[in-house]
Amino acid sequence: MIIVDGLPFSTDTSASPQGRDILAALMEHPALVSASNLFKAIPERRFSVPEESGPEKTPPSKWVYLFQREYATVDPALVDVHLVGGFEDVSPNHGNCNTRSESQEKLAGYSFPLCAKIVDTLWNRQEKFHIRTLFILGHNTRRDLEGNAYPIFNGFMVGTSTRSITPASFDRTSRCPDEIVRRIRVSSSYEDSSWKGKLMETYDTQTDQFKIAPCCWTLRQLHISLSLQDYSDSEILLICSTSPSAEGPDFVENMRRQWEYLIEHPDWRETFPMKQPRIFGRTAERGWRRQKALIP
Repeated sequence: MIIVDGLPFSTDTSASPQGRDILAALMEHPALVSASNLFKAIPERRFSVPEESGPEKTPPSKWVYLFQREYATVDPALVDVHLVGGFEDVSPNHGNCNTRSESQEKLAGYSFPLCAKIVDTLWNRQEKFHIRTLFILGHNTRRDLEGNAYPIFNGFMVGTSTRSITPASFDRTSRCPDEIVRRIRVSSSYEDSSWKGKLMETYDTQTDQFKIAPCCWTLRQLHISLSLQDYSDSEILLICSTSPSAEGPDFVENMRRQWEYLIEHPDWRETFPMKQPRIFGRTAERGWRRQKALIP
């Protein structure tokens, strides 16, 4: 069940609306439109961990960074929902395509089908999901003079004590711990049957630990890494990104770092011995330190 502005949400289309109908109605809801406008007006906060520490430097705030497909439960009893990031990633040229060989999914881009699937799932669950923010698609899209679409914001920060959200960007220093392994796990999970259709729980709230559950990768991942590492940056961007013009400046560098790791560690069991999770605990300086997993 979906709740908006404190009330159960319903559409005017039919008794059993599809995800795209629910999404279209949500995008026009006055409370969510107002929330998007307010969110857009908030300055983006940039997160970075100072390389040097000293008495004159303030320690970084306590936060956890999540990649796509990862999740962390902060308060299991409270489901407040914020959807931020997806944008209108369809090329204007698609509208002029007269062929019927392209699927509707391709014509709709990547963000719209995904967002429709998310709201459809929320709609059909028995639990109550209170949608507070819907900063996606048209609300999160800007265009340059040539008509290329870009997201206004790629990420956000949730203040767990205030329940507020703020647009945010995170550089490499703030994405720890175990950034590369987590990136590889997200991409390789599509070929791991144990993770099919699942989100990846990453952070344990009760213990303040990152528990990165094992995921296996195949020799195919190694072959892809070997074949792509010699391509130019522009070629990698076109081959590996669904929205090449909208990627951040470190996209290609991050892809190369992933390939280097896979080439050095082709056997996933080196990374996850005995199929045990990789566990990281927070240090007194608010950094992260690898801990030993308990083998049953």
